[in-house]
Amino acid sequence: MSLRGPVRQAPLVMQVAEQFRTLIRSGSWPVGQKIPGEHQLAEELGVSRGTVREALRALSVTGLLDPRIGDGTYVRATDEITGVLVRDEVAAALTPVLDVRAGLEAAAARLAARHATPGAVADLDAALAARAAAHEARDRAGYVAADADFHRGVVVASGNPLLLRLYDAVAGAIHQSIEDTAVFPEDPAVRDAHAAIVQAIRDRDADGAVAASYRLIDGVKGSM
Repeated sequence: MSLRGPVRQAPLVMQVAEQFRTLIRSGSWPVGQKIPGEHQLAEELGVSRGTVREALRALSVTGLLDPRIGDGTYVRATDEITGVLVRDEVAAALTPVLDVRAGLEAAAARLAARHATPGAVADLDAALAARAAAHEARDRAGYVAADADFHRGVVVASGNPLLLRLYDAVAGAIHQSIEDTAVFPEDPAVRDAHAAIVQAIRDRDADGAVAASYRLIDGVKGSM
């Protein structure tokens, strides 16, 4: 049995909100950036300021945007899950975020040990090298970026697209946890655990990859 009926066009507010959501997800409106004002957006889209205001309000409720009285509206997150996390008090507590990271990254490491391609392993080696170079140069921003690339690289190496989507959904909170726990000099145990993850993946040692992943997070907690 097939259902047929009139195709209804989405309300204008929803259409405008979706355009804004696309700008956020594509990076045209990056996280932390102040977006144009209502008047400018209304003129560019050819809609009323009321329509723009309601669209912005809808995205603020989901956590994508952060309206600041007397200042303007800023991009808070690239997806709704991260938006809720970064505005929730739980995101300010490192331990819950680290526990979630441990579970996701250990699952990814196990799969990566079974399915990682040579190219994916090479990418992990490159991320480790960039991380080490940034640490040597005391380049904190570069170190955090390289570390984030490494951990996401493990998830990419797992070959599981759903796991990657889940990881990306909480990427904002994960990146913040990396930034909050980055210290110089780095705890050697944390450094060695990163290398152990890659070696276990290279050796197709799933249990070793899981153990190294949990050891890494335990080391991070210990150095907090």
